[in-house]
Amino acid sequence: MTQVTNTVRFVLDGQIVEAQGVRRTTTVLDYLREQLHRTGTKEGCAEGDCGACVVMVGELNAAGTGVDYVAVNSCIQLLPALDGKSIKTVESLKKQDGSLHPVQDAMVGCHGSQCGFCTPGIVMSLVNLVQTNDAPDRQTITDALSGNLCRCTGYKPIIDATVRACEQKSALKLDDQADVPLLQEIRRAQSPTLSLDGEIIVQPVVRTRKGNEFVSPATLSEVADYLVKHPNTTLLAGSTEIGLQVNKQFSRPEHIMYLGNVKELRQVQETSNAWRIGAVVSITQVEALVAEAYPDFAEVLRRFGSPPIRSTATLAGNIANGSPIGDSMPCLMALGASLLLRRGNKTRQVALEAFYTGQKQNVLQAGEFIEAIELPKPQAGLVFRAHKVSKRFEQDISATCAAISYRLQAGKLRDVKLAFNGLSPAPMRAPQLEAVLEGQAPAAVTAQALDGAIAASFTARDGLRATWAYRSLVARNLVLEFIEENTSEVA
Repeated sequence: MTQVTNTVRFVLDGQIVEAQGVRRTTTVLDYLREQLHRTGTKEGCAEGDCGACVVMVGELNAAGTGVDYVAVNSCIQLLPALDGKSIKTVESLKKQDGSLHPVQDAMVGCHGSQCGFCTPGIVMSLVNLVQTNDAPDRQTITDALSGNLCRCTGYKPIIDATVRACEQKSALKLDDQADVPLLQEIRRAQSPTLSLDGEIIVQPVVRTRKGNEFVSPATLSEVADYLVKHPNTTLLAGSTEIGLQVNKQFSRPEHIMYLGNVKELRQVQETSNAWRIGAVVSITQVEALVAEAYPDFAEVLRRFGSPPIRSTATLAGNIANGSPIGDSMPCLMALGASLLLRRGNKTRQVALEAFYTGQKQNVLQAGEFIEAIELPKPQAGLVFRAHKVSKRFEQDISATCAAISYRLQAGKLRDVKLAFNGLSPAPMRAPQLEAVLEGQAPAAVTAQALDGAIAASFTARDGLRATWAYRSLVARNLVLEFIEENTSEVA
């Protein structure tokens, strides 16, 4: 591996691109359009909603013999995070003989484009899909398109085009073999740099004259060391929140640390009782992990956002963000999840329900970060239910999300854990509602008792997503639905 300082290096279509002198907050979209003149990638919303900017980002697979891709919204991805990776844009699909990719060809044949502004992003989402699934069903196709907004064509011809393209299975896979040796050449170091005194030195990807940095460590020890020295560092993983701050609030943090190359944080460790989910494990990975054990949780995560958002956003990031309407937290609280927090060489375990101290406030100390989430596995007799209510079913922010776990013993509700978002300044357990349910037969629980507990537990407030009258009514009805569906004991 060669060392080039203050340079972002990535592979684009069989060539190494060296981006020098870029701002730490330059987005991938801006660099593609303004510096590389890859104008097929469009800016629509600049917040990861419309999908016009979708590209594919690749990393060497575990064996180092091929490239694994994810579709990302380039408008919210920061360019320095691309260091050591590869990228494919809509222009990358053109073959040497000038022919189109089967998805592009089918889009033409099925009249899947009108104004064409959204078409490149749609094509990239579909090409990313068919890299790993050359026979997707209609539901899989529509899910892959859930982050691509088309205002004029309608989706039927686009779905038809995908089905037609998949008839050419041998031509769907991108030829990226020329990229593999180049990715091996620019691969980032897997061990920390040490000074003559043995102290860790985290090498910056980009450093300004003022000393502001964008760093991309490879080990957990580097992360912990850097945060002790620079406790106000902005941690970057999926960039689904920070990208918005950069684009909409013109945020320019002094120190940014990208966690996506830290192997320990990308792993899921499994015991007989729980999963320990690293802080950089994506929502997509967690969705697959819990699909069989907790299908309601998986469905909440599937509706978390579009595939490009889920493939980059992380469970730990959703928790650390602390949004009052964060979707994952009610599910995790109802399941008794806890957080492994680290500062330097010291760690501590905190129950998620005790993590938040107010709106966007938590118990993290200076220089402390979330290392992992510990999620208990299902136990015999445990019932878990969750549901998210939003204005749009797909890709929308919650009005409220409710989750519950309990056992039904001798016809009575036992060990009830109930949590909500959207009802308070932070997602939280609802102990007064739990008390209404605990020890009761499901049929004995009344709407009036739940309404009283909701009124006593939360401060009534209207919001942009829903009025308090609506939220409180939905909260009560979800609880009734959760317990009425299970009237017999689960073995």
